[in-house]
Amino acid sequence: MPLEAGLLEILACPACHSPLEDKSADAEAPELICTGGQDCGLAYPVRDGIPVLLVDEARRPA
Repeated sequence: MPLEAGLLEILACPACHSPLEDKSADAEAPELICTGGQDCGLAYPVRDGIPVLLVDEARRPA
């Protein structure tokens, strides 16, 4: 289930404060990707429609 546009507008990466991009529709595991570039680029999981914005739970995309 995609996130609401209004919610996505106010969410930011907790590590670098860059905007997040919703990749829920593209991937088998829904996640939000940091748009901060190579310096950050963390991917945060979305579980049951709720973004888990914890740096410890994020992964670095390959």
